[in-house]
Amino acid sequence: MATATRIDWTRQHCRLLTAIGAEFAVTRPFEGVTIGAGIHLEAKTVALLTTLRKGGAEVVATGNLNSTQPAAVEVLRSEGVTVIGAQTRDEGEHGRYQRELLARRPDLLLDNGGDLFARYLEDPYPGLRGGTEETTSGRMRLERLRERLRRPILVINDSPIKQFAENQHAVGQSVLESLLRLTNRVTNGQRVTVVGYGACGRGVADNFRGAHAKVSVVEADPVTRLRAHLDGFDTPPRETALSTADVIITVTGASGVITAGDLPLLRDGVILANAGHFPVEIDVDGLLDTPGAAVREREDDLATLELADGRRIHLVAKGHMVNLAGPRALGNSIESMDLGFALQARCLEAVARGRVDETSCVVPVPVEIDAQVANAYLADRYQ
Repeated sequence: MATATRIDWTRQHCRLLTAIGAEFAVTRPFEGVTIGAGIHLEAKTVALLTTLRKGGAEVVATGNLNSTQPAAVEVLRSEGVTVIGAQTRDEGEHGRYQRELLARRPDLLLDNGGDLFARYLEDPYPGLRGGTEETTSGRMRLERLRERLRRPILVINDSPIKQFAENQHAVGQSVLESLLRLTNRVTNGQRVTVVGYGACGRGVADNFRGAHAKVSVVEADPVTRLRAHLDGFDTPPRETALSTADVIITVTGASGVITAGDLPLLRDGVILANAGHFPVEIDVDGLLDTPGAAVREREDDLATLELADGRRIHLVAKGHMVNLAGPRALGNSIESMDLGFALQARCLEAVARGRVDETSCVVPVPVEIDAQVANAYLADRYQ
């Protein structure tokens, strides 16, 4: 009997991408088109990138920082996707992989964090039609470059489907699952501080509350902070929330959310984790450079900063995305990513077929694509 893999299981449950792939095999929207993708290379992205291949695309892909999974790379290469590089936390190496991808002069870019489009502007080439951006962090970055980009770039994260299906529901689940898997620590009765109350932060706070933790929220925007309060979460001053926490999770999209300057506030044994896209929310380098501190590296993406006064600060994945850290990292749920990646496939199809133009530069997913994907998902539920 043949052994089924995790990637087989994932593809089996990507029902939207399976249907889109069958359609693309007939309609061939990407015939003669090269798509360059900079994205987490794991089981769900195998389903996405091979769907684009079925539509006729030549696909060249590289991973994001720290998230490339060797099994995914092996399958992608076996199915005709060119994969550049391997898993790395080195930003210089990561940048070299991206530049090598761009040297292939792809016609469309599937970006995740704005890196590819920003690097494209360092050395522009003719023929780039546009593409997609997956994240809030990338959208904020590319909005400032809109006048220079001047091509259709559809932001998947600005779809309401992405906001509630993946960001709120799935990110919250995967952060909880990842911390349980990595630390094997109890959540019941633990004081958890979530920094940031956007869609992802709401999901993280909800899931930890559902796991019987005592959840506080730190949020800079007063209106959003009021929302957290009315949703039933404690919203104490930042200093109080940090100083009483057993676990602190950042999910803001901003830099320097937790720094060495916060060390006097942190209690012994606190766990620091980041769920934001870029590894900049927790200033790990600054923490590790604390005078008199020692670092004890542990297995499975855990490290402990031992301070001169005896306190221990535990760092998960050195500030990289906790959802895709450690052994057997699974990321967000299959169904949520199937929805988001169906949006990706349909948006890339729209750009390739010229259904959007340069006036759609760094804008949300067109409402007709949202409706198409939502109807397809619900129809499949009731067959």
